[in-house]
Amino acid sequence: MISENNICIAVIGLGYVGLPLAVEFGKKYKTIGFDLSQVRIDELTEGLDRTNEVEQDELASASLLDCTTDASVLKDCSFFIVTVPTPVDDDKKPNLNALHSSSTTVGQSLSIGDYVVYESTVYPGVTEDICVPILERESGLSLNTDFFVGYSPERINPGDKQHRLPTIKKVTSGSTPVAADFIDALYASIITAGTYKAASIRVAEAAKVIENTQRDVNIALINELAMLFNKLDINTIDVLEAAGTKWNFLPFRPGLVGGHCIGVDPYYLTHKAQEVGFDPKIILSGREINDGMGTYVVEQVISLMQSKNIQTQNACVLIMGFTFKENCPDVRNTRVIDMVDAFKHKDISADIYEPWGDSAEIEAEYSISPISEPSKNSYDAIIMAVAHDEFKAMSLETIQSFGKSECIIYDIKNILPASMIDGSL
Repeated sequence: MISENNICIAVIGLGYVGLPLAVEFGKKYKTIGFDLSQVRIDELTEGLDRTNEVEQDELASASLLDCTTDASVLKDCSFFIVTVPTPVDDDKKPNLNALHSSSTTVGQSLSIGDYVVYESTVYPGVTEDICVPILERESGLSLNTDFFVGYSPERINPGDKQHRLPTIKKVTSGSTPVAADFIDALYASIITAGTYKAASIRVAEAAKVIENTQRDVNIALINELAMLFNKLDINTIDVLEAAGTKWNFLPFRPGLVGGHCIGVDPYYLTHKAQEVGFDPKIILSGREINDGMGTYVVEQVISLMQSKNIQTQNACVLIMGFTFKENCPDVRNTRVIDMVDAFKHKDISADIYEPWGDSAEIEAEYSISPISEPSKNSYDAIIMAVAHDEFKAMSLETIQSFGKSECIIYDIKNILPASMIDGSL
């Protein structure tokens, strides 16, 4: 039985995944939240979570949580959870640098009897084949003799206030049956929705990547259908709503596919597939379609501008929204940047209006300075890129006022009435 008095949990990485986890554990167990950013720790100490995943009063309720950049205090912990980012590089290959670094840090703090659980998205085999050797090297200890590992895939949905960590069923796994039971029981003590103990660590790793790969492929199908229906002069949403009256039709919608999960996880799976000599045709085809949607939208907008005799060279476009999804400050892997780059190649400038994302973060990551407010009568085209509530609350007249007398309005997210726009997916 797990005692609240004899366990200390360390959560490595206090981002969108790690902070909610640290807060939930910190309500019940002594918990150390570790992050490399002193700015992040200082903000959390003041009760501020810039990801908007945890409110100030909820942070305060985690009375047993201490956040720090001091790795030396991790030696007091016996249960380590790694929640660091696992993005892809410019060549769409897995970037495991943060996972390597965090494994080194944890390994240097391991003692006999300790547990290490990874939540970061990986391909099957990473926990045991890549992370465990680092843990063993740094600690001088042996897996399943001196310490144990597990994998429990994160299912955080940034910006979603309905599906929260405790209310999302948690998949768990462990390196031995006893370890799997212990890890499952510890998570079950904070997850009200319950847990599911996977057959092995590799099964849990694979389950994580296919959850989002499945969504990616389905969205790619709808994006391809949207391109077809545009050629047929048929409204895509009208078609989807009609088809959606069938009980088993899946309610996917066209759009830009970015973020830290759907736009990344398939590349982890395809990397492993190609490593073992398997050619994943459907997955890569879906990725190709979704990665090309930003360029497709730009081509559509330019074509519409030309149909209205709007000069495209040196034109100026307003893109409303930059984060990867609505009502969320997360700009990781946003595919709106693809539109900005595509317009630039056509000698068209693009202003970004983003009420949720942090301007300094956007500038540091993408070398773009968002505008504070769109100017009136300034734009040759307006693109509704992200369905923020602020944009939904705007009247059509307000949005139209940002454009010149001749202006294209293209609505990726179908925020506006179809009769009031020039184009959409």
